Amino acid sequence: MRFFAHGTVASFFVGVAPHELGHGTVFRTKRLNKFFMYLFSLLSWWDPFDYASSHTYHHRYTLHPEGDREVLLPLEPTVGSTFLLQMFTVNLLTQPGRAFGKGGLISTVVWTIRGAFGAVGSAEAPINEWIEALHTDQPEEHRKSIWWSRILLLFHGSIVLLGIATGLWVLPLIFTVAPFIGNWAAYFVGLPQHCGLRDNVPDFRKCVRSMALNPLAEFLYWRMNWHTEHHMYAGVPCYNLKKLYREIAHDMPEPRTLLGAWREMRETWRRQKIDPSYQFDTPLPPTARSARTDTPDELERSIGELAPRGLS
Repeated sequence: MRFFAHGTVASFFVGVAPHELGHGTVFRTKRLNKFFMYLFSLLSWWDPFDYASSHTYHHRYTLHPEGDREVLLPLEPTVGSTFLLQMFTVNLLTQPGRAFGKGGLISTVVWTIRGAFGAVGSAEAPINEWIEALHTDQPEEHRKSIWWSRILLLFHGSIVLLGIATGLWVLPLIFTVAPFIGNWAAYFVGLPQHCGLRDNVPDFRKCVRSMALNPLAEFLYWRMNWHTEHHMYAGVPCYNLKKLYREIAHDMPEPRTLLGAWREMRETWRRQKIDPSYQFDTPLPPTARSARTDTPDELERSIGELAPRGLS
């Protein structure tokens, strides 16, 4: 039970913590944001360099497939028994819904080994094609990614060897395997960000979903449940997003509950099986204004001061 609880918390290190720290808004100084971004990335097998390139495009061209392939619709809200077994135990093989994720423990290790030699995933998949395009577009970040993959292998390999040498088998479980234990919570609160919504629209209220969560889940999720507000104002720190929503509530759709979001996604998925072109059109309140299309380009160019230099 302790490992389950530990893994449930650690699974929010995968992408969630490096995401907000990568925006450079958690701490007041660039140095602190960068230090903790690398720390959480190291503990969670995360590549902050490829992700920074990808995520800059994701914010710049949210759900426009020609410029944002970090998230490609449709996303299936998977609740299959084999998949859920992994989510509530050890995730060895897969992490559906993590559009940028590299899979479970086994596939992540394989991906990291390949990345250490400059390669990407071996299978034909949209995420592999996207990563290759990013490497071509941002060669400096690719070089950093290669060295980071080697650091990941050295760090986690040392932990495994130390555990074997000392008989402290618990060390790899605490550090190396933990991000893949009890992934259920991160999956259930993370998938609704974009799943089932519209692509190729300029209005974040139509392509991003916000949810109201309990305080513990909101804390673990770094307040990214206020995801529409995050996309609209990416420079606002995560801990101020709820306050931001209250200020602009008259323009915003009602936040879903977690259960309501999943019902919405599952119903959308059922309809998409019959009509693949169907996408849920989020209703806006009568007081909502039309989306602006005259936003200055300089406000959309990057994810913040920690964005790749070539995309800042």
